[in-house]
Amino acid sequence: MAERVVVIGGDAAGMAAASQARRLRSAAELEIVVFERGHFTSYSACGIPYWVGGEVDDRDSLIARTPAEHRARDIDLRLRTEVLEIDVHGQRVRSRELDTGDESWLGYDKLVIATGATPIRPPLPGIDAAGVHGVQTLDDGQALIDTLEEIEGRRAVVVGAGYIGVEMAEALIHRDFQVTMVSRGTEPMATLDPDMGVLIRKAMRGMGIQVNCGTEVTEIRTDAQGRATAVVTADAEYPADVVVLGIGVRPNTDLARAAGLPLGESGGLLTDLAMRVRGHDNIWAGGDCVEVLDLISRSERHIPLGTHANKHGQVIGSGVGGGYATFPGVVGTAVSKVCDLEVARTGLLERDARACGLQFVTVTIESTSRSGYFPGAAPMTVKMIAERRTGRLLGVQIVGREGAGKRIDIAAVALTAGLTVEQIVALDLGYAPPFSPVWDPVQVAARKAVGAVRAADRS
Repeated sequence: MAERVVVIGGDAAGMAAASQARRLRSAAELEIVVFERGHFTSYSACGIPYWVGGEVDDRDSLIARTPAEHRARDIDLRLRTEVLEIDVHGQRVRSRELDTGDESWLGYDKLVIATGATPIRPPLPGIDAAGVHGVQTLDDGQALIDTLEEIEGRRAVVVGAGYIGVEMAEALIHRDFQVTMVSRGTEPMATLDPDMGVLIRKAMRGMGIQVNCGTEVTEIRTDAQGRATAVVTADAEYPADVVVLGIGVRPNTDLARAAGLPLGESGGLLTDLAMRVRGHDNIWAGGDCVEVLDLISRSERHIPLGTHANKHGQVIGSGVGGGYATFPGVVGTAVSKVCDLEVARTGLLERDARACGLQFVTVTIESTSRSGYFPGAAPMTVKMIAERRTGRLLGVQIVGREGAGKRIDIAAVALTAGLTVEQIVALDLGYAPPFSPVWDPVQVAARKAVGAVRAADRS
């Protein structure tokens, strides 16, 4: 008889695992059943803000592979079906069809948990009111668009200033809303150091977004019909016809917790290098529901990104299908666009380095995306963190216009390879005036960091 693999979750990690396993094993050898509680599979959640903002016209353009395409490859995909319980000892899962309410048990030989993450919704009065939206799935995006098209008012409040919050604020500006952002952080985007985050705040205000940092939301006020009308903080009240939550996400691991599977400090599942859940030979997990190894700090962290999820799925599918692959860890690379700024980071922030007990130096430089005399040259700011004495690169942050963001990949490779800032200066990078100054901005920062490391050694 064919082995049965049950996959919980039909987005990036889950469907990548199912597809890779099918490449390795035929339907006669391996039965694959996927449970997905939503309407869609294999879509780009990262593209939702651009769809909401109108930069991407068609929702379906965010879908990499449709349910019909997966089923044509002999994957038993069950949409609108939620897994309610994992029986680890009995090797079975209990599911419910959301449209009918019917429940049933299904056994498995191998289990893949790819339940993703859920938007954080703090226990505030009015948090579940009509007009309050978290944005994580295509269903969430459609619900928000429906609200935006139905309401008469044009006042939007975004709570939180992480990647999703900042991107959603820009999307709402594109839809001609008056946008207010409220965040308890000192600056937008806590994934940057505050001295780099201030550049984001200035750009957002220049776009017409009212940015209010360092303030805590205490309530979402509602009308008699239970619809959100304002976001209340300790010292102000911001009228709202729609509220979007961009506070962040948490691993969706309630099922795993109830089943007694091992979780880390952030609540994400813990796995080995092959993405197998620790202590369980026939259970794998990947995507936004797991913690991963940070190669710089050597600690487990929850870093929910689609790039990781797809790689996890490939590794899991190889293992489930009888092959072998590993996911060694991450350096925390991310890139985003805010207004006309490109924002990127990799490695440790200053606070991360302090938490690891590292001694370090920081440098910040201003440069341009092309040779200064070449048309279209745009400014960029690069911040670099290096370890004292060794000069080992610890982290890089970049904020600039077109041509800035993807330069972070140079730093990501350097971090993965364990290069020092002196070695980065010596890298043989491509140069021509339309693409870069003679010294690439990352190398300009590295040169300054080399001096800072040497000065620190002399002090």
